[in-house]
Amino acid sequence: MAKSRVLVVNNGTLSLKQLRSRFEEFGSETEVAAADALPARLDGRYQAVVLSGTKVRAYDGEFYKPLIDLVNEADVPVFGICGGMQVIAVAAGGRLAEGPQRVGGHRAEVDTEEPLFAYVGPEVTVFHRHTLYLQEAPAGFRAIGRSEHAPVEFIRSEDGRILGSQAHLEFRSDGREILRGFARLYQQ
Repeated sequence: MAKSRVLVVNNGTLSLKQLRSRFEEFGSETEVAAADALPARLDGRYQAVVLSGTKVRAYDGEFYKPLIDLVNEADVPVFGICGGMQVIAVAAGGRLAEGPQRVGGHRAEVDTEEPLFAYVGPEVTVFHRHTLYLQEAPAGFRAIGRSEHAPVEFIRSEDGRILGSQAHLEFRSDGREILRGFARLYQQ
């Protein structure tokens, strides 16, 4: 059986190596493209798309238009992590708000009936490194996890194809298991 391929969109994350290694642990090949050098179409080359964290540019609609077009037109699962989720949410009309700077492990509650959370319990500890938080799920999405400072810790599109996490899941064991849940979605 051929390995699944994941397109990792690098939005300027400091943890690209760790993010790629997680998906490679789960048996996927990864290919990286910068947010400003994306393919126009996936053309069946990838089984999933992952959007990395970013350097606080979620409201730069012009810069991210090609990325949002690719996400909306993709016929594979998409997962936005931290700033990647924020870009998706803002493009769908979501609102971010400043909050306390959080660096390190923080607890969150997740909706365990969601396939994304197949390998974790209802309470997880995930890694945060940011100050912006999504306040409510935008139209077409619903919150599937929450934490003290992030009322929307995780999102899922109504069709289940687009997912997002406020936290950096490339760190900590619970984050790894959530990424394993995502890999299970595209490897079926």
